[in-house]
Amino acid sequence: MQSIINAAKTICLQAFVTLVAIAGLAAPAQAQQAGGTQYTAQEIVDAGHGFFGSTSGGLAKVVERAFQSYGLPNGYILGQEGSGAFVAGLTYGEGEMFTKNAGQHNVFWQGPSLGLDWGGQGSRSMMLVYNLPSIPALYKRYGGVSGSAYVVAGVGMTVLTNDNVILVPIRTGIGARLGINVGYLKLTDQPTWNPF
Repeated sequence: MQSIINAAKTICLQAFVTLVAIAGLAAPAQAQQAGGTQYTAQEIVDAGHGFFGSTSGGLAKVVERAFQSYGLPNGYILGQEGSGAFVAGLTYGEGEMFTKNAGQHNVFWQGPSLGLDWGGQGSRSMMLVYNLPSIPALYKRYGGVSGSAYVVAGVGMTVLTNDNVILVPIRTGIGARLGINVGYLKLTDQPTWNPF
């Protein structure tokens, strides 16, 4: 079992590196001083610790990696989601978007996936949001490669993009999930069962 988990972690890491290289997202990190609309790493870690609680042991390292790759976000989403897969999968979630200049807004997300992926999980999710020009620009589809390699509990990070807007979901959850998949998340301002 450990060799399968290690192989899945390697595949997930390779897929993440490939996605970053293909999408051209590996921009140099910005200075860690927030402007009037951006969040510092410490602000994000503090919000995450308050939200994730005792399961957030690896949160600071994951946030640090996101900040090194993408700089300072101008928003973040805190919420919960459930997902399951047996080759094809579905994800549904809901939460609240926080910004410094446009207030708080309800957000719902849903999406299909396809890949070498099986299992189910319930997760708390923090999504870092980069380059968001306005709140209505958030509500669209974000595609990317996702991977999971944890049993019982863990912290993971993926990257999803649409045009210049980047979402970096950071999840910690309970369940048994192993694999890698390709899919998208559709963000909406109202709940819907339609993942497409």
